[in-house]
Amino acid sequence: MSDAKIPLAGVIGNPISHSRSPLLHNHWLRTYGIAGHYIPMHVESDDLERVIRTLPQAGFVGANVTIPYKEAVMKIADQVTDRATLMGAANTLIFRADGTILADNTDGYGFITNLAQSAPDWQPASGPAVVFGAGGACRAVIASLLEADVPEILLTNRTRDRAEQLQQDFGPKVRVVDWIQAANIVEEGKLVVNTTSLGMVGKSRLRIPLDGLRSDALVTDLIYTPLKTDLLATAEEMGCTTVDGLGMLLHQAVPGFERWFGQRPEVDEAARAAALA
Repeated sequence: MSDAKIPLAGVIGNPISHSRSPLLHNHWLRTYGIAGHYIPMHVESDDLERVIRTLPQAGFVGANVTIPYKEAVMKIADQVTDRATLMGAANTLIFRADGTILADNTDGYGFITNLAQSAPDWQPASGPAVVFGAGGACRAVIASLLEADVPEILLTNRTRDRAEQLQQDFGPKVRVVDWIQAANIVEEGKLVVNTTSLGMVGKSRLRIPLDGLRSDALVTDLIYTPLKTDLLATAEEMGCTTVDGLGMLLHQAVPGFERWFGQRPEVDEAARAAALA
């Protein structure tokens, strides 16, 4: 029997039972024949730092972080990447051989890679993006769109102050529009993105009139419960290309898995099926 340590990873949150990350990562571990395990970890806020500091001693090579700890872990980590700093949150921890903890954010990578794979004809520089919402996920979306050379982002949120804060953080390419005017900017978007929870199972509907959607627009929703939200169904009926939110979840997991287990996993139909199991 080998004495080699079996690498462990997992996802930390509160609650955590809803997470699909264990289904995905354990699928990849089986697919590539890696002797590792990935587990969900429900951690109370008072225990967060102690648990994270203890994990490397228990054989963990890293962890994902989800709600509500994406901001808190940045204060625990010994080093934070530039992109995590820019986004003000971290979703991936790497426990390094020297005992230090690196915090990273792969949400923006997951978002833009999902678009590139699912809608390869989309050209970021072809026109403005219309973005609904101004929460943590929105920061990752804006950062990735600006890096991809989208010329302008029209940002609208129910609370204007939060949108204006993002405008200050990301600069003049972000233009804030009042929520009640959202329907008027839809027609400007070559890309339309919903980063809010509106339209998710158990949440209120996204009540923005979509009559102005261009048939050549790409429309995506970060929600993946349901996979086809009302926004995507309406956009599809109007001839738009649509991309669901599950791909972002899959692609954001790739860099962490590669760092922890030494294998770059493939996002394919088998991975989608595993995450939906």
